[in-house]
Amino acid sequence: MAIDAVGGSSNLQPNGLNMQDFLKVLLTQLTYQDPLKPMDNQQFMAQMAQFTTLQQSQELNGKMDQLISTQSALQSVGLLGRTVDINTSGGAVTGTVKALALSGDTPQLTIQTTAGVTLANISLSQIVTVR
Repeated sequence: MAIDAVGGSSNLQPNGLNMQDFLKVLLTQLTYQDPLKPMDNQQFMAQMAQFTTLQQSQELNGKMDQLISTQSALQSVGLLGRTVDINTSGGAVTGTVKALALSGDTPQLTIQTTAGVTLANISLSQIVTVR
């Protein structure tokens, strides 16, 4: 995310411009402004404040996503050994949570049904009732 002083290149974030890009545009504006009509300092400060607020909002959204992911992982650990009712493509099924996989974006459960069948890759959204 740094600007190379020699080449002037910057790394872009996948979600848009970063603070270095904003400062580069600001510096370009200052370089080419009309000396008889200088830009207002308050306008510069307002632009910087808006950009900082936007950047902080984006960071907050990222932190909230992490929090939600961690929360669902913590909740799913409490399901181990519990009896649950789940919705599957074949209908409602009752079983016991035997295993938990936290490797992907969302926790995946392995359920052993009352009939003895093991169902893998069950998401938390498929759970209807926890007993």
